[in-house]
Amino acid sequence: MLAAVGAPDMDALFDAVPPDFLLHSIPGLSSHQSEIAVERAMGALASRNMPAGSVPFFAGCGAYKHHVPASVDHLIQRSEFMTAYTPYQPEIAQGTLQYLFEFQTQVALLTGMEVANASMYDGSTAAAEAVFMANRVTKRNKAVLSGGLHPHYRSVIETLAHYAENEVVALPPKPEQERPEQDFAGVIDDETSCVVVQLPGVFGGVRDLTPLAELAHSHGALLVVVVTEAVSFGALRSPGSMGADIVAAEGQSIGNGLNFGGPYLGLFATREKFLRQMPGRLCGQTVDEAGRRGFVLTLATREQHIRRDKATSNICTNSGLCALAFTVHMTLLGEAGLRKLARINHANAVLLAEALGKVPGVELVTPQFFNEFTIRVPRNGADVIDALVDEGVIGGVPAARLFPRDGDLDNLIIVAATEMTAPADRAAYASALRKVLT
Repeated sequence: MLAAVGAPDMDALFDAVPPDFLLHSIPGLSSHQSEIAVERAMGALASRNMPAGSVPFFAGCGAYKHHVPASVDHLIQRSEFMTAYTPYQPEIAQGTLQYLFEFQTQVALLTGMEVANASMYDGSTAAAEAVFMANRVTKRNKAVLSGGLHPHYRSVIETLAHYAENEVVALPPKPEQERPEQDFAGVIDDETSCVVVQLPGVFGGVRDLTPLAELAHSHGALLVVVVTEAVSFGALRSPGSMGADIVAAEGQSIGNGLNFGGPYLGLFATREKFLRQMPGRLCGQTVDEAGRRGFVLTLATREQHIRRDKATSNICTNSGLCALAFTVHMTLLGEAGLRKLARINHANAVLLAEALGKVPGVELVTPQFFNEFTIRVPRNGADVIDALVDEGVIGGVPAARLFPRDGDLDNLIIVAATEMTAPADRAAYASALRKVLT
């Protein structure tokens, strides 16, 4: 390899780095340690963390602390499902194909769409794939992003669009947004391929998207709805019933723990008429020569299955184990269980908002929400969060962490409550916030 690039040695590969920035040894580390010593050192380092389950926890913004039944972990380890994550050979991957078929059915029902694929890498890349798909369907290359879209999702879309030479117009964040279609008026035109909006929004707000869908469709554009909190499907109208053309979601909330940021899984659903432009793969049900029920890979449009120039996606990693956990948990819940879980989430959030609203100086910014809302505090939100940590409470996500260049949001904190939020947790938060703001 060195000969191929014309470099005499490894150091020559870094000759563009100024000498003052090169390290000849790793500072602060000895040349070697025993295994026991390393375990002790790493254990001491890990003990400095504040795990989500050890203190009252109210962080969300796309990663939510929900209860995962012990049966989920048990069932995903059964041998029937312990096959390759991508079922290339259906005759030896019936367990994988069957749960992916069930997974697709669940996602289609949840989103109110006609067809769903066999999962994707995560919610943010699924959102980017939705934009690319809309570009292919409409033969346009301009996407308009809502100010209520999670900025990490926006960044993924912008990064991939940049290298595909597509145009992205991102509206500024508006935590007190009342009617999203008003913000899009004058921005959507006949060159727009899609409008991307999140529900609930990154600040927690929920809205009827029907007028926005009508506005987008009047210009020949598609409506892409992003969902970061999958439990909300149990309480809110489905995106499909409000006119969505593509739904891209993060499925972590169901069956998958926080896990310090991953792995997660992307949900992707669309209208049947757009099936051929959908990224990823589609599992189908069939019968064999003896008439027995079986499952096959019906549609595969990724670069590993067909010619790269014909593929609809190059990043549609299946996240199969996470998809299996999602399917097992959804099966255990059922429709009634999911609706009950969603009601508990909403009720806990309402009680939390009422408790925090009684703290002097705290203002509720989000009038309508599911299980996440935004509050305004009288001083910098990031400083308040740090002070709450000292009181043993993880009080949410400061908006300044997500929007570091929007100074108007510095006093905002995004707060989430789930079924894991106990009455004692709410009381501890309100008490600690009162103390911190005094």
